[in-house]
Amino acid sequence: MNIADYKGVWVFAEQRDGALQKVSLELLGEGRKIADKLGVKLTALLLGYEIEDLATELGNHGADEVLVVDNKELAQYTTDGYTKVICDLVNEKKPEILFIGATFIGRDLGPRVAARLSTGLTADCTSLDIDEEGKFLLATRPAFGGNLMATIACTDHRPQMATVRPGVFSKLPYEDRKFDIENIKTNLTADDIRTKIVEVVKENKEIEDISEANIIVSGGRGVGSKENFQLLKDLAQALGGTVAASRAAVENEWLDKDYQVGQTGKTVRPTIYIACGISGAIQHVAGMQDADMIIAINKDATAPIMKVADYGIVGDLNKVIPEMIAEVKAMKEDN
Repeated sequence: MNIADYKGVWVFAEQRDGALQKVSLELLGEGRKIADKLGVKLTALLLGYEIEDLATELGNHGADEVLVVDNKELAQYTTDGYTKVICDLVNEKKPEILFIGATFIGRDLGPRVAARLSTGLTADCTSLDIDEEGKFLLATRPAFGGNLMATIACTDHRPQMATVRPGVFSKLPYEDRKFDIENIKTNLTADDIRTKIVEVVKENKEIEDISEANIIVSGGRGVGSKENFQLLKDLAQALGGTVAASRAAVENEWLDKDYQVGQTGKTVRPTIYIACGISGAIQHVAGMQDADMIIAINKDATAPIMKVADYGIVGDLNKVIPEMIAEVKAMKEDN
C-alpha cells in the first residue's frame, strides 16, 4: 500500500426508504472541516435505488462531490451488497478517510468494510481532528467504560475509518453550492448477496427523537419508580419538551431505550436539560454536556452532576418538580 496514493475525505450518506439519515449530514459538516484542513475534496457516497434526487441535498450541505450508485439490488440494505460496492469504489478511487454513521446499519457495515480493506476502524467517536505534522486522522472515543478518552490514529493503513453516533456533530446550513455529481455503474448482482430480504416489518410505535428536542427532562435511578416518571412527563409537557432517561432508568424498564441519553444511548444538544435523580456518571454526561443550560435536581449536593450543572437544586424531586410545574403554569397564565 502506497499511502501517498490516497487522497480525499468520504462520508457514507446513509438513506432509508429514500430519506437521508441526519447523521449523514452531520458527518458532512465535520467532514468539511477535516477536508479543509487537509486541502482535499469532500465526497458523499450515496447508495440505493432511485435515490438520485438526494444528491442535491448532500451537495448543498457541504459535499464537493457526490458519488451516486443507483442499483435495484441496493434498494434494501444488505451487508454483502453495500460492502462490495463500497470496497470496489475505495480500491478504485483511494480516499484517505471514510466516515460512517454509527447507526444500526453503520455499526454492521463499518467493521465489514474495514476488515475487507485490511484497515483500522475507530468506533463511536466523539471528536475528530487532523495531526498537523503527520496529516493523519485523530479519532477520539470513550474507553474503559467511559472513564477516559482515547485518541486513536491509523498511520500505516488507508483508508482511515471512523464511525460517529448521531447528534455528536452539527450539520452545516443548507445553501446553494457548486458541486459535482457522478453516477457510478456497478456490476453488483443478486448472486453477490448471500442473504435475501423476505419482508420488512416496522414496529408501530410513536417515538420522539430526543436528539432534536430543545427541552429535555431526564430521569435516573433517583426517580425511584416507573410511576414517578409521570412527574417528569408532566414537567416536560408543561415546558413543551420531551422526557428522557439515564441507562439505569432504562435498565429498570422505566422508559424505552429510544429515550436513553449517554454513551450507550443518544447524544443530545438541547437548550435546557433538566437532570432529575441522575448522579452524573461520565457515561451519561458524555451524551448531554453540550446542552446550553443544565439544571440538576438531586438530594445529594455532592453528586457529580452538580459539577457540570449551571443550576443545582438540592431536594426531593417529588416535591421540587410539582413546584416547578406550578411556576411554569403560573408564568403561562401571566403571559
